[in-house]
Amino acid sequence: MSSVLTVSQINTYLKSLIDGDSNLKNIYVSGEISNFTNHYRTGHFYFTVKDDKAAIKAVMFRSAAERLRFVPENGMKVLVRCNVSLYERDGVYQLYCEDMQPDGVGELTVAFEQLKERLSKEGLFASEHKKPLPHYPQRIGVVTSTSGAAIEDIKNVLSRRYPFAEIILAGVLVQGDDAPIQIADAIRRFDRLGCCDVLIVGRGGGSVEDLWAFNDEGVARAIYDCSVPVVSAVGHEVDFTISDFVADMRAPTPSAAAEIVAPDYKEVLYAADKTLDSMTDKVLHIIDRYTLAINELEKRIYEKSPVREFELYSMCVNALEEKLNVLMHRRVELYKNALTNFAVRIDAVSPLKVLGRGYAMVKNDVLEPVKTAHKINEGENITVIMRDGTLSCVCEKIVYEENCPVN
Repeated sequence: MSSVLTVSQINTYLKSLIDGDSNLKNIYVSGEISNFTNHYRTGHFYFTVKDDKAAIKAVMFRSAAERLRFVPENGMKVLVRCNVSLYERDGVYQLYCEDMQPDGVGELTVAFEQLKERLSKEGLFASEHKKPLPHYPQRIGVVTSTSGAAIEDIKNVLSRRYPFAEIILAGVLVQGDDAPIQIADAIRRFDRLGCCDVLIVGRGGGSVEDLWAFNDEGVARAIYDCSVPVVSAVGHEVDFTISDFVADMRAPTPSAAAEIVAPDYKEVLYAADKTLDSMTDKVLHIIDRYTLAINELEKRIYEKSPVREFELYSMCVNALEEKLNVLMHRRVELYKNALTNFAVRIDAVSPLKVLGRGYAMVKNDVLEPVKTAHKINEGENITVIMRDGTLSCVCEKIVYEENCPVN
C-alpha cells in the first residue's frame, strides 16, 4: 500500500524539484504583460506573462521593482530575468522576476515616454503655465556642473553679449544617481532665495544615460514649481529631455541658452538710439502742433478779451483826441484872429490913443470924468490926465463956449 501524502508535502516536494533545477535559475522569459497589479502598499508587482499559447503568473518584489525606470503596463511586451519557483500555499508555480526590460524598445525610451505622457496629462507642459523671460536680467542663475563645458560656454557668450549681468552658479552633479536630487534642490534654492531674474538649467551633450538626470520627475516638478523663469539647456539640438518640455523655454545648447536669456547690448544701444530719435521727432511734432493750437487759441481769446476791447476804445479815444486837438487849434486861431481884430478896433477908440494926439481928460475931485465945463465949479479941484502924466489943478475961472449945448 502506497503512503498517503498531504497537499503541503506534495507542494514542498515539487518546490524542491523546481528550485533544484539549474535550468530554471536566472533565465530570461519574453512575453506580454496582462493582469498587471501594482500593490501600492507593499510596492510589489503582480502580473501574468503570456504568449499566444500559454500564460504563467509572475511577481516582482519591491526591492527589484524600485530599480525599474518605467512602470509596466498591460499589453507591454517585456523580457524578464527571473527564477521559476512554486508558491506552496496555492500550489502554483510562477516567475520571480529580478529585472525587466521592454522587448524591442529600450527601457529608458519607455520610461521617458511614460513620464512625458503622465506629466503632460497633469498640465506641466501647458503653454499657459510658461512664464515670459525678462528682457534685461541683472542676475542670471545657472544650475550645472562647475567643471563642465556648459558653464564656460555660458560665461563666454554673456561676457560678449551682455557683460552687465551677474552670473550666479549653483554647482551640481549632472549625471549619476545623486544628480537629480542635487539639480532639484538647487532649483528650489534659487526659487526660495529669489536671487536671480532668470535661471538656466542644463549641461553639455552626452548619451541618453548621461542626460537622464534631466528626465527625472523630481527635477521636472522643481522646474514647474519655480517662480523664476527657467530655460532648459540640455545636450545638443537633437537631444530632448523632460526638462525641455516643462521649462518656460528650451534652448538647444547651453550657449544658445545664454543668447536667449540676455540681449546683445550693442543691439540694445542701437535700438535705444533709434527709439530716442523717434520719440524726439514725435515730441517735437506734438510740441509744434500744440504751439499752433495755443497760438490760434491766444488769437481767439485776444479777439474776445477785454484787452482787445480796451485797445479798440483806446484807438477811438486817440482818434477823437486828435480830432479835438485839431478843432481846438482851429477854434483858438479863430478866437485869436477875432481878438486881434477886436484889439485893433479898441485901440482905435482908446482914450490913450486920443491923449497921444495932444488931448487931455479931466476928472473931478471924485475922479469922475467931466465931459462939460458946466459940471465943474470955480475953485474945485480937478485932475487933468495927459499922455505922459497927470496934473492936479484948481479951477480958477470957467469960460463957457457960446452956442455949445449943455449935456
